[in-house]
Amino acid sequence: MKIAVLPGDGIGTEIVAQATKVLETLRSDGMKIEMEYAPIGGAGYEAAGDPLPDATLKLAKEADAVLLGAVGDWKYDKLERNLRPERGLLRIRKELNLFANLRPALLYPELAGASTLKPEVVSGLDIMIVRELTGDVYFGQPRGISTLPNGEREGVNTMRYSESEIRRIGHVAFRIAMKRNKKVCSVDKANVLETTELWRQVMIETAREYPEIELSHMYVDNAAMQLVRAPKQFDVMVTGNIFGDILSDEASMLTGSIGMLPSASLDQNNKGMYEPSHGSAPDIAGKDVANPLATILSVAMMLRYTFNDETGAIRIENAVKKALAQGYRTADIYTDGCNKVGCNAMGDAVVAAL
Repeated sequence: MKIAVLPGDGIGTEIVAQATKVLETLRSDGMKIEMEYAPIGGAGYEAAGDPLPDATLKLAKEADAVLLGAVGDWKYDKLERNLRPERGLLRIRKELNLFANLRPALLYPELAGASTLKPEVVSGLDIMIVRELTGDVYFGQPRGISTLPNGEREGVNTMRYSESEIRRIGHVAFRIAMKRNKKVCSVDKANVLETTELWRQVMIETAREYPEIELSHMYVDNAAMQLVRAPKQFDVMVTGNIFGDILSDEASMLTGSIGMLPSASLDQNNKGMYEPSHGSAPDIAGKDVANPLATILSVAMMLRYTFNDETGAIRIENAVKKALAQGYRTADIYTDGCNKVGCNAMGDAVVAAL
């Protein structure tokens, strides 16, 4: 397994270090793993004047999978937009054609008290959000800021989806649902946006190939409300890039912390980039307080989706469960009576359980 390791910025280096501890443990057990490191984001800009250096992209393309930390830091906010760390992240997704973003929101029983919602609302939560990742307003053209003839500035972004882009993400969602509870909720804004009117039409057409699946539709504003009101009604949610970005972050807080939310971004052949759903958190970088569990759980997703190793994935997930059952908590998921630990110690706890 050739893995490109891209720690990135902020807490990215700290959380990735804990995830690679897990990979090193698996390698010592006989799993054939090869890791090579490269910079991305602000680290890429510092190393090569580009948030996605050519050498990093080359490594990512040659690898079987990519493990990413996080990108971004306030000190880069004054750079030209194409040089900012986030542009490197968007570009690598596009260059690798990682169109399917899987974000599971799973509440571990030990963390029911860490959620901001009542335990009876979130206990047993297990949602898979399938987000289209390479289209929508994040990539649509035309885009930019221009000056009108009257001297007023105008910002333009374009929401755009082709039928084939919608259909392929629909297939991903339906196939995942076939292995779960056979329910898919497609989230759109078809009453206002023609782009998502087409989205709904194509989802209905694609669903005919999966007669066992129960397909429902929900407007995005209602979906945001329902995630807080009654989140356990959902099994698989499928939606576009911008709606998925927002809803998956909302769903993460149902689990107690965004520090618990892993993600996988896959191409047509299940080659993937695996990363936590949270950002680089420069305010806590270097303080050994970040939660590495989302990154470690992203490694489990890597084994499951790219390397087809369900046994290895479950082994990592069980190690995380054991560490939580033993009372280990980072600051973001800490509740009274638990053992509050830092990023490094949490990684050690998972490795010990592994």
